[in-house]
Formats: sequence, C-alpha cells, structure tokens
Amino acid sequence: MAALCLMTMACQNEKAVETTAGIRTENLDTTAVAGTDFYQYACGGWMKNNPLPAEFSRFGSFDKLAEDNRAQIQGLIEELAAQESAPGSVAQKIGTLYRVAMDSVKLNKDGAAPLKERLQQIASVKEEKDLYYLLGEMQKRGVGAYVAVYVGADEKNSSMNAVQTYQIGLSMGERDYYLEDTENSKRIRTAFLSHVEKMYKLAGMDDATAKRGAALVMDIETRLAKAYRSRTELRDPHANYNKMTMDEAKALCPTFGWDAFLAAMDFKDVKEIIIGQPASLQAAAEILHTTPVADQTLYLQWKTISYAASMLSDEFAEENFNFFGRTMRGAQQMQPRWKRAVAVVSGSLGEAVGQMYVEKYFPAEAKERMITLVRNLQESLGDRIQALEWMGDSTKVKALEKLATFHVKIGYPDKWKDYSTLDIKDDSFIANMERANLWSHAEMLDKVGKPVDKEEWHMTPQTVNAYYNPTTNEICFPAGILQYPFFDMNADDAFNYGAIGVVIGHEMTHGFDDQGRKYDKDGNLKDWWTEQDAKNFDERAKVMIDFFDKIEVAPGVNANGQMTLGENIADHGGLQIAYQAFKKATAQNPLNEKDGFTPEQRFFLAYANVWAGNIRPEEILNRTKTDVHSLGKWRVNGALPHINAWYEAFGITENDPMFLPQAERTVIW
Repeated sequence: MAALCLMTMACQNEKAVETTAGIRTENLDTTAVAGTDFYQYACGGWMKNNPLPAEFSRFGSFDKLAEDNRAQIQGLIEELAAQESAPGSVAQKIGTLYRVAMDSVKLNKDGAAPLKERLQQIASVKEEKDLYYLLGEMQKRGVGAYVAVYVGADEKNSSMNAVQTYQIGLSMGERDYYLEDTENSKRIRTAFLSHVEKMYKLAGMDDATAKRGAALVMDIETRLAKAYRSRTELRDPHANYNKMTMDEAKALCPTFGWDAFLAAMDFKDVKEIIIGQPASLQAAAEILHTTPVADQTLYLQWKTISYAASMLSDEFAEENFNFFGRTMRGAQQMQPRWKRAVAVVSGSLGEAVGQMYVEKYFPAEAKERMITLVRNLQESLGDRIQALEWMGDSTKVKALEKLATFHVKIGYPDKWKDYSTLDIKDDSFIANMERANLWSHAEMLDKVGKPVDKEEWHMTPQTVNAYYNPTTNEICFPAGILQYPFFDMNADDAFNYGAIGVVIGHEMTHGFDDQGRKYDKDGNLKDWWTEQDAKNFDERAKVMIDFFDKIEVAPGVNANGQMTLGENIADHGGLQIAYQAFKKATAQNPLNEKDGFTPEQRFFLAYANVWAGNIRPEEILNRTKTDVHSLGKWRVNGALPHINAWYEAFGITENDPMFLPQAERTVIW
C-alpha cells in the first residue's frame, strides 16, 4: 500500500512551537454531511479543485505527491544529461539513458528497425525443443511469456533463497478480461484484437499475418486464462508453495523443456524448484506442445513487440497507449515523453537516482523522527494485541514476538547498489533496456543458493509508497512518501497520526492480516495459531468480506471483499492502532480545537485526505478487477463505519446513512 514518515511532536515541542492543524480547509466540502458521505465531506473540495488531468485515469493526493517527486527527480536527471560525465560513471549512465529515451527524432526515424533482428531470431526457430531456449532468452532480456522463473526467499526456509516459478503471460493482465461475458469485457476483447493486429502491422507484418496473429494471441491467452489462478486465489500462500525436485517438476509437465529453458537463463544444476501455480504451468506446457511452432513464433513475436512498444517510435507508443491507457483505463492523453523517460531511468538505475534524491530532498532529521513514530505505533499495536478478547494467551505471546522482531527500514538503504557493471551506451533505447534487464537478471542469479539479504530494499527511496514483506518480517517506508499529505513537519499530532501514523499502522497490520498472519516471526510460512484463535480471526474477517462485497462501486458492479481483504484489514488496523497511539501521545497535553475542528476530527480528516482523488469510470471497473486495494472512496467510507472513535468524533448516529450498528462492526486488531 503506501506508507511513511512521521513523527511525534514531543509535548515540550508542542508548547514551544505553534503547530498548525494540518488540515487544509479548501480540501473539504462542508456542504456535505459527514454521516452521509464522509469521503465527499473530507475530500470534496480537493476533488473540485483538482480535476482529472487528461493523462491520468485516476488522480489523487497520493498521485499529486508522486508527480511533485517526479518533477524533483527530473531536475536531478536533466542536470546530468546536460553535462559531460566520465565514461562508466553513474552520472554518465543516468544522463545517457535519459537522453536516449528523450530522443524522439531518432526513435521515429528508426521506426520498427530496432526490432528487426530480434523478430528474425524468433522466426528462425523451427523445432519445439528450441522454443524453450527462446523463452529463456526472452525472459533474460525482459520479455515474459507463459511462465516466469525467479529467485526469492523460500517461504518455508525464509533465510535462504530458492528458484521459483510464477504464472505470467496474459497481455491484458487479468484473466476475467478473457473469460467474462460482461459488456465491458467483450468491449475490451474486441479492442484488444484490433490493437494486436495494428501492432503486428507497425512491426512490418502484412495484413493477413497480422489478422492471423491477433486471433492466435487471443486463442493462446484465453487457454492460459482458463488455467490461471484469480487474484483472490493468488492470495493463498500455501497454494502457491509447491516445492519439488526437478525430476518431480519434469513429471508434472513431461513435455516442458526444463533443461533448455533453465540453461538459456544461465541457471546451473538446479536441484529443487518451487512451482507457484502448477495448473497454469501445465496449461502452458500443453499449449507449447500442441500449437504448431510457426504459430508459437508468431505469438512470441507479439510478446516482443508489445514489450518494446514504449521504446520505439511514437506510432508504437501511441497505439500501445490507445489500448492500455485509453480503452482499458479511460485516460485521454499519453504522458509527456519526459515523464516516461524519468520513469525509465528511475526504474533501471533506481538506487543511483534515489541516492541523489535523498541527498537533496530528504531532511536528515526526518529519519529519526520516523523511528520515533514507528516505535510509538509498535507500542500501540502491542497494547491492542494484549487487550484482545478474542485471542488466547498462547497466540498473543507469538504475535507479540513477531511484532517485537519487525525489521524497520526508513528513508533509504544503508548500502547502495553498485551499478559499475551495467553498461549504458548512446546506441538505442531498446539495446540499453536489454542490457539493464540482463544486468538485473545476473543480479538475481547471484542469489541462487545464498542466504536472503535482509538489508536489500524492494522499493527505491524516491517511491511514494511503502510495503510489508512477510518473509523478512520487515516494514519499509521510502523517503518519497514522507511528505504532505502523509506528513507535515509543521502540523500537530492529530494530523500526523491520522495521516502517516495510519499508514505506518497499515503496514504493521499486514504482518497480521489474512496472509501475513500465516508467517511466523522469522518469516516462515508456519501455523502459529491455536485452532480456536484462527477460527475467531476468520469469523471477524468474514464480517469485513461481507461488508465490502455489498458495496456497489458502479451500476451493477460490486467490490470484491475477498480479494481486498488484506488491505481492508490493514486499513482497519492502521486506524485503530494510530488513533490509540495519538490519544496516548497527547494524553498529558491535550490538543486544542483548531480551524473549527477538534483534534479527534482532524485525525480522521487527515486520514481521509490521503485518499482524495478523482477516477474515470473505466478505471473503476479496471481496479475492481485488478487491484487488491479498495477504491479510494471506500478506503474512507468503507473503513470508518467500523471505527467507534469516528462515530464519537463527528456525532454520527443511527439516523445517518453511514451508521453501522455496533453488532455489524468488526474489530480484529
């Protein structure tokens, strides 16, 4: 989800320094009634004053912060791009990659030419056995099809890395788009066929080949989709853990060319592998075995074209946007090239860019203040665990042990990545991205058979987000998110606990949501609950599932309470934990009313403002299928009816539409 920096204004500082309310009244819509639509009440002004930009399918206060960060990063990158730097230096690599990505004149002149050699190589494959070497080569260079192999923590031996697989390959991302009989899914399938055909033609295929290719892509990926686990099913970590010897993997998929596939990716002497989704792998093996090789190569050419679209001429990039941005998500305009170029550099040389970012924009004192806040939130969660009536003592002991061993990462890594072996040249955009992918692949290969590096970061410092990682039992808050609307150095505790405090509590709660609770303090997938406590948890989670299932997000379309359960539990826990910590922090020196709002009201307004935003109808439908987070509106209007303190703060009664009887509210953490 997202999370990050905050601090607790010490009582003496509250006295010495006049803090603000933090709440910007222009973001409110006080014509709305808090108990009727709190989201409109708290965020209506922001939504009115920040209409959707044409390039966005959703734009909220969260996105605005990311845009502000991107502008800062642009300044840093363009400074390097404008100067001559020593060959092989980080500055040279950042500057060159940005210039290459920005050179629309060269990209438009080259057209499909940078693809020619790669497409010819694919077409040259004539035997089924050679397809597997091709698939491995493609993955190594960043083009995924059928199945991905990666190296990550063994979830039942979390201190060690293991070779694993994961289902990939659906161009539209979500299986429902291939299988559902709704008008929206049928509309998108029709547009997808047209899109694939156009992309083939742009790559130099004749009309007949392009038409045949589009039908082939739809057929193959529909067959894959039927075997795919849904996003809800993917949330079951036990189902995704299928460890077997290579002999067992070969018996599972007898026709799958494991040896060539792994050899192409430079995996050596693999003894065991964790198969994430066996059924989808079996379906891939069946398709590869039964589909003529000539059809397979045409399909894999599509995967290559689609991957490369954003790195080719404007024709490719615009057609790619027309389908994925406009048709699927409702965006009206492609992002300007500089934004796309910044994203590329920040993705390929992320920690190098991050190092520059924190040096200039992350205050030295922020990290310490964040540490203080995290400590306060941990204490609050510990108090809440001890007070739980539904959990037995033995499970509480284990939960408190897990909480006490949280590994906390704030701001930026202690050790930065070394990019000295990554070669960035002034040749072509695609060539540079291939080299970057090969570099990342080599970095991954180096982990095989080695202990997990618990100091590695899985987000760059400039990212406006946060995460919890169950296998390392860590919470991570990059520097990028430690700014308004999450944190305001000048605001009081009511604002900061309501904003960044809830986000921190959210990430902590992920360690105890329906997925996170299945991992122990050491990050192993291991049951540490009594049977009765697990039953009590599931009963309370079911209340939340049913509540969100009833929410109509669009006419005839309901939210998916099961798919979003983990994030909804985390929002709920974050609110409960942060509110308790806020009340404790201000108990000795209570805050005063400011700008017409009590401290308690400002806490909930700050929380709601984090999720202020506008969204297009197409994106509502897309996110309801694909996003494990509830829509912004429902992270407010769906979460708050379960929080008793919210009712008290705003005087919500049974006469208000948002009122939920006490018996229908859930309390988990």
